[in-house]
Amino acid sequence: MDDDIEGLGPYQERPRTFPNMRNKSHAPLLFRALMRINVRVLLVLLLLCAGAIFYVGASTSPIIVFVFSVCIASFFLSIYLTKWVLLKDEGPPEMSQISDAIRDGAEGFFRTQYGTISKMALLLGLAILGIYLFRTTTPQQEASGIGRSTSAYITVIAFLFGALCSGIAGYVGMWVSVRANVRVSSAARRSAREALQVAVRAGGFSALVVVGMAVMGVAILYASFYVWLGVDSPGRMKSVDLPLLLVGYGFGASFVALFAQLGGGIYTKAADVGADLVGKVEQGIPEDDPRNPAVIADLVGDNVGDCAARGADLFESIAAEIISAMILGGTMAQRCKIEDPSGFILFPLVVHSFDLIISSFGIFSIRTKRESGVIGATEDPMEILQKGYSVTVVLAVLTFGLSTRWLLYTEQAPSAWLNFALCGLVGIITAYIFVWITKYYTDYKHEPVRTLALASSTGHGTNIIAGVSLGLESTALPVLVISVSIVSAFWLGRTSGLVDDTGNPTGGLFGTAVATMGMLSTAAYVLTMDMFGPIADNAGGIVEMSQQPESVREITDVLDAVGNTTKATTKGFAIGSAALASFLLFSAYMDEVAALSNVPFKQVDIAIPEVFVGGLLGSMLIFLFSAWACSAVGRTAQEVVNEVRRQFIERPGIMDYKEKPDYGRCVSIVASASLREMIKPGALAIISPTVIGFVFRILGYYTGQPLLGAKVVAAMLMFATVSGILMALFLNTAGGAWDNAKKYIETGALGGKGSDCHKAAITGDTVGDPFKDTAGPSLHVLIKMLATITLVMAPIFL
Repeated sequence: MDDDIEGLGPYQERPRTFPNMRNKSHAPLLFRALMRINVRVLLVLLLLCAGAIFYVGASTSPIIVFVFSVCIASFFLSIYLTKWVLLKDEGPPEMSQISDAIRDGAEGFFRTQYGTISKMALLLGLAILGIYLFRTTTPQQEASGIGRSTSAYITVIAFLFGALCSGIAGYVGMWVSVRANVRVSSAARRSAREALQVAVRAGGFSALVVVGMAVMGVAILYASFYVWLGVDSPGRMKSVDLPLLLVGYGFGASFVALFAQLGGGIYTKAADVGADLVGKVEQGIPEDDPRNPAVIADLVGDNVGDCAARGADLFESIAAEIISAMILGGTMAQRCKIEDPSGFILFPLVVHSFDLIISSFGIFSIRTKRESGVIGATEDPMEILQKGYSVTVVLAVLTFGLSTRWLLYTEQAPSAWLNFALCGLVGIITAYIFVWITKYYTDYKHEPVRTLALASSTGHGTNIIAGVSLGLESTALPVLVISVSIVSAFWLGRTSGLVDDTGNPTGGLFGTAVATMGMLSTAAYVLTMDMFGPIADNAGGIVEMSQQPESVREITDVLDAVGNTTKATTKGFAIGSAALASFLLFSAYMDEVAALSNVPFKQVDIAIPEVFVGGLLGSMLIFLFSAWACSAVGRTAQEVVNEVRRQFIERPGIMDYKEKPDYGRCVSIVASASLREMIKPGALAIISPTVIGFVFRILGYYTGQPLLGAKVVAAMLMFATVSGILMALFLNTAGGAWDNAKKYIETGALGGKGSDCHKAAITGDTVGDPFKDTAGPSLHVLIKMLATITLVMAPIFL
């Protein structure tokens, strides 16, 4: 790759020609194998697979058939969006050459990174198999004839399937971004609205595929296990117990998402920090300037960190929420002796099927002026995206009410469905408020970011102080909103009229689960807004590197600033949903421990010293993980800074366009370093709960406390969730605010680009980079992964 870059001839003769690094295909093996198959044969295979899926679905429930139909329709719609985006022109040759270099770097890193992750997943799968072959079976499993070996193989299959689907979701997110970026750049030469539409539809393609795969994967596993195990047949497993077998799917998705977020986050922010510190601050050249040796690595990082990792992240969020809600729905239906529990179990799948439908309306509501007939001044891109989100939210309220009436109506409590519909409304409102709060703290149209920008005028130190205080303050409102939503949803569910044999209300936890589903009922559109950000960022980089007119760069700068805000809002959305989903998984964990031990396990007493220590260890885990993630970015960025400085010293002609930078060297540095650095924090997250639970289990055995290991892990999970939510809110919001304070100054405020105020803002932005794109996003994945791993590894703690 380096030879290709160096063999382009004198830089001054070809100032607009860039490295063509596409020397081999970097597509994953699965995709390369599919591309080698004859089209007709592939079509026949797909039809056979679809027929088998619908046959299994029809043998399970008509609800599953509905879910399959909507998911497949969404896949066809995503194909239409792909063709629409790819039909757009790529602009002049210099744009496509830069895009090819970015694409090659992104696909090459993706292949290497996911090759490493897949090997680790296989090793962990073998470990899970060994644990489950020696685990204690539950009374329900013994009654249904499911032995240890069957349970072990089911869990491992679910784990590997979840990991595979999560990896595909990440690849889809990256695949579209590296092809859409140059088309957005080209569209920006014509109009801002067209560029916005191309970016949104590219993000919409990824969102529909990711959400559709998450729903389809759970539905396929549920239906397959239902048919294979003969569920609901005499003497066999009951459908209310089946969702517990799907936990491995959520764990597999979390495992891949965590390492994808860590590796991608380290890559993108190390390259970004290195490029900014030397290029902007030391050399005084603009962002994404072609003279900066780290610029290609920076643009590659947007795709592997913000697109591939975020696709896997949201996939994991939806999968974990669906499975936990199915578990709680089945448990409640069993306690209430509901005759047909399928509605309560499959309700999450239907909600997210409607999510695909309503988000499609939101995506298509963003059109060009020619299509919509709007004539007049240019609209604010953020307002256009907000209008699409408002359309999606209104439709979500309507479809959620329809879903609850269809599936949650029962003769035992005729008005229960209305209470659960209100729980869903609580979740939808919570999501909307979360988006608004994050936008307020990170958009430079509002006071907090402008105050932060003003602090830059008095130096680097005051910028850092103002950013830290803004991030700390920004945790208050989201926590209050989450608290109100959890309590409100719990009491709405509790007063639904559903009671157990003893007359005790049982709908509280399921009400919270329904609120979580409500919060994620617009997930596809939210992911669309999130994908919009890195695509717009890449488009701006391509425009700058290809030296397009300033008017084009102004359009992409506006889209980039909006993209920073949308990325921050979707991270806030993800944190809120992670808090609710972790609460559900924690409840499922306690039920699992009670089932395995045949001892009631309804509360955790932190007055017990060992249990309190478990809580402290959980909080410590969050801080240590964040520290390792940030330090990984710092160490890698130092390597990039040293390399960029070396090139500017050894190749002085770079600044005069007389020598070409060695882009490939920086790409190689960040790629190898990010793969190396992601292992330590990832291993900490996986090993810690298992070791803590096992050690305290041994201690409990010798001190006569049989459930001590499970109690300590429960405390660890509680404290880690609380600490992790607060830390993630702080990191994400502070980082986003620092970034947009810099963007605000670059619009010409407070001295504009190149001023001392701008340099101070760049320092704040570089501090915030690992906060918002590495440690922060990784934390909310960590929170959910801790919950799923404790659920899967529960037998070790007993």
